[in-house]
Amino acid sequence: MAAFYADESFPLPAVEALRRLGHDVLTSFEAGQANQRVPDDAVLDFATRAGRAVLTLNRWDFVALHARVAQHAGIVACSQDADTARLAGAIDAAVREVVSLAGALIRVNRSA
Repeated sequence: MAAFYADESFPLPAVEALRRLGHDVLTSFEAGQANQRVPDDAVLDFATRAGRAVLTLNRWDFVALHARVAQHAGIVACSQDADTARLAGAIDAAVREVVSLAGALIRVNRSA
């Protein structure tokens, strides 16, 4: 299973669903990083130092950040999905397909 760091934009119900699927998810709130306007590059740095891939709904900024920062523990950039169980399932399926999340950008788009 994967180790994730969920940024402030990522929904808690999806975090809980990922945990039920066996993933290790640390939230920004649990890490003492919530409500501090932490810049995206600092979020990625924190997650990388913790050995965790970032979970975010802030897709475009993190896709751009991935293009600038090659060395990181992974980025899972997701589109909004009100069905958080479906979102968690899509993330689970996507990360099971890769050997390592290190340096990877995984895009999870909501299905119609």
